[in-house]
Amino acid sequence: MPQPDYPRVNDRDTELIARVLAEDDRYAFGELVRQHQSAVRGFLRRLTGGRHALADDLAQETFVEAYRSLARFHGKSAFGTWLFGIAYNRFRRSRRQQRETVEWTDEIEIDNAAAGHATTVPPAPATVDLQQDLATALARLSADEQSAIHLCYAEGLTHEQAAGVLGCPLGTVKTHVLRAKAKLRTTLRAWAPA
Repeated sequence: MPQPDYPRVNDRDTELIARVLAEDDRYAFGELVRQHQSAVRGFLRRLTGGRHALADDLAQETFVEAYRSLARFHGKSAFGTWLFGIAYNRFRRSRRQQRETVEWTDEIEIDNAAAGHATTVPPAPATVDLQQDLATALARLSADEQSAIHLCYAEGLTHEQAAGVLGCPLGTVKTHVLRAKAKLRTTLRAWAPA
């Protein structure tokens, strides 16, 4: 899939950012939000496994943080790429907090819960369309693999740009993408032409 040539910062974003920084122009920041909110919300919805309310909350937190730290944006990447980085960090922080607050009860034994999960059989490919199978396959990837695949394929970022968003080395992003593609290929092999 060809990847679009992402400009560092488009002229419209540059103008709006300058207005926000120089005049605290909230209308200009509102325009930035309108231009980028669909992409940020879509990214977060994929990361949260379609949990729309959580994704929307994280998107709102992303834009609040972006407003507060806009002076630290130096235009080394596209503004949207910078926003993805903030969104990804918000998502990671949310996951960390969820793990810290989850408590196991004696009602469900951990061994039985894991065993029940392992015996789940995916539906036959003939009964489910490709879109549903793809969503299921993507959900089986680790969060890092999902993020790398989404940024590189759905958002069209280069591996280098994705590494900047995810805050990890370029080689790590490439590894996440390769592993994710291999897992997707295995999971979706029923859809491959013979």
